[in-house]
Amino acid sequence: MSKANKKERIDKIISSRGIASRSEAKLLVKKGQVALNGAIVTDSSVKADENDLITIDGKAVSQERYVYIMLNKPVGVVSATDDKRYKTVVDIIPDEFKRRNLFPAGRLDKDTTGFCLITDDGDFAHNILSPSKHITKTYIATLDSLIDYEEGRRCFEEGVVLKDGTVLLSAKLSLLDTSDKPVYKVIIKEGKYHQIKRMFASLGAKVVALERVAMGGLALDEALNPGESRLITADELKSIVENDERF
Repeated sequence: MSKANKKERIDKIISSRGIASRSEAKLLVKKGQVALNGAIVTDSSVKADENDLITIDGKAVSQERYVYIMLNKPVGVVSATDDKRYKTVVDIIPDEFKRRNLFPAGRLDKDTTGFCLITDDGDFAHNILSPSKHITKTYIATLDSLIDYEEGRRCFEEGVVLKDGTVLLSAKLSLLDTSDKPVYKVIIKEGKYHQIKRMFASLGAKVVALERVAMGGLALDEALNPGESRLITADELKSIVENDERF
């Protein structure tokens, strides 16, 4: 985030927010499209800080250096920045959130729904995805058939051994519902390829629906319908790590 009261050139600020390159920002200024606190800027070397209002064609430029977005990912959208076959999570966020270099911090399968965090902060994404950090991810999994719950819970806690011999880290399994199809809550500390589907497959069951409902200590906003997104606050961002559920 921007340092308090540190003044920077206006073309540098625009560029750092991912709106335009440095040369493109200078061109915007030259064309009279940039205003500072309501006055048209004619010199791209003019400086501003986080207390100033910068607009381009009347649209405010965020003074936050990075953006963090919570998306409720729908089925059929891929966790990528570009795909020639399907819409991506970056494609479906509102234009006012879009910047250059946005990417999903972690992947969800095309048919998996729920909490997808999109950002342009590479250091933050690395920190929450690093295996050494073990930031938990919480999922709701609907299966095609019941498993032996006590055996499943024990296997998850001890570390599931996948069919290819891969030994996973300890995970937490809770049974939520059996009224229709069995529904389980799963908390994992890593994110291997198709991990939860492969975990249940090792126990003889197939996942028919999967939703990520939390990353660390931050739960998916229940007010977000599939495909909707909003900005994550600074306090919420901290809660991903600071209030992470451990076991």
